[in-house]
Amino acid sequence: MAHYESEHTKFIREWLEQHPEEKVEQQKGRALWWDKAPRSLSAMDETEAARVPNKAYYYDAN
Repeated sequence: MAHYESEHTKFIREWLEQHPEEKVEQQKGRALWWDKAPRSLSAMDETEAARVPNKAYYYDAN
């Protein structure tokens, strides 16, 4: 079975090979938007202590 690779994928792969400095920028962008830094235990405890329990029936006005 042949492995399909789109024109876009080929273009990006070749472009990244020609511009290796962009890999660093790509990693910075990923770290900014997706990679979350580990939180301290005290911060997690504060978040848990501030949590408000949900009502039994969420849409009840009373």
